[in-house]
Amino acid sequence: MIARLLIAIAGSEKLEPITLHPYIIDTLMPDLVGHDRHPSAFLVFLFLHRRTEMGACAVSLRQIAEGTGLSKRAIQSALTRLVKRKLVSIERAGITAIPKYRIHQPWCTSQAHE
Repeated sequence: MIARLLIAIAGSEKLEPITLHPYIIDTLMPDLVGHDRHPSAFLVFLFLHRRTEMGACAVSLRQIAEGTGLSKRAIQSALTRLVKRKLVSIERAGITAIPKYRIHQPWCTSQAHE
């Protein structure tokens, strides 16, 4: 069974459903929030997951901050954790370029997001 959530799109009143693999709610959430004590990493993962349904997305730290309500520093820490756990990869064209994020789902047999 696939979990479904309603999330608010930044700057919008409209709620749209998002489909999540059960692993994200049943295992990843307790692991990042409870065990690792990084709830911000779970929020950033969900934010990026929503925007990378068709592959990679380019968003700035400011956009992630506005979309999650987290500080830029909390987002940087969350991204470091997600990269270390191999849940997210980051591509940068240059030091000032907006990074491109790609979500990895090692629990899926076929990587739909790669």
